[in-house]
Amino acid sequence: MADEAKTPAARPCAVCGKPVAPGSPFRPFCSARCRQVDLGRWLAGDYAIPGDVPDLPEDDDTGS
Repeated sequence: MADEAKTPAARPCAVCGKPVAPGSPFRPFCSARCRQVDLGRWLAGDYAIPGDVPDLPEDDDTGS
């Protein structure tokens, strides 16, 4: 029973939910495909960290 406590619980794939094999080179994903799907989501802007919109300085149109 002590050995079971040291073994981390297997987590499902972050994209499709399938089990991830221990020692998989694609962790936390189950395959290269799921890894690419996740990368595509990041690049498309599907993931965002919530936060306040910063106040941007206004441009001076004085014509100088």
